[in-house]
Amino acid sequence: MRILVANANTTEAITTLCAEAARGAAAPGTTIIPATPRFGPAVIATRLENAIAGHALLELLAGHAGQVDAAVLAVSHDTALEAARQLMPCPVVGMTEAACLTACMVGARFGLVTLGGVETYRELIGRHGLAARLAGLEGVAATPQDALRDPAAVEVLVLEGVGRLVAAGADAVVLGGAALAGMAARLAAPVPLLDGIACAVKLAEALVGLGLARPRAGSLAPAQGRVSTGLSPALARLLRGA
Repeated sequence: MRILVANANTTEAITTLCAEAARGAAAPGTTIIPATPRFGPAVIATRLENAIAGHALLELLAGHAGQVDAAVLAVSHDTALEAARQLMPCPVVGMTEAACLTACMVGARFGLVTLGGVETYRELIGRHGLAARLAGLEGVAATPQDALRDPAAVEVLVLEGVGRLVAAGADAVVLGGAALAGMAARLAAPVPLLDGIACAVKLAEALVGLGLARPRAGSLAPAQGRVSTGLSPALARLLRGA
């Protein structure tokens, strides 16, 4: 099985970090293929950057269509997830949706700790239909660059955030952020910690194993006959339904 781990920003160190976490979670025989977009923000921190990254990510995915068995979006905003599912002829799994769904299987309510602001995560969890299961959100005073540069210091802050979420009633905690990939295994917490990349890889493997048919009707049915200008050849071809 070949799983594409698609970063949505242009920081290669984050791609490498996510690929390492993916390989640690993958079953024997699963090959992890990491990829970084050719353009876009270095790190996604604003709505504007997330919108730009959506185009970059879809172009990246289109270039691998038909060559992989599943795709994992290595971006905690689950950037362009529904569009990616409509675009690709294989299962596409968002790392935060995967971690939140898994958290719901191991606890009644879950929390999410991330780097910086939390409101976009509140909105994301609502779009995934899981707001009623959310115990709380914690944003720690650190950036993805901090996590890459000094992971030990950021781990302390994350663990403090986990403690506050547990006190608020969380039975499990999602580590929200591609720059936190692999961190959960290093933290001693009183509740399960969910790594988005690890959860996404395992769910992607399960979806491939189920062999579900691609939708032919509804909002995620493949695009057909759509005309475009200036897109990459691969993306334009999939919009036409080729």
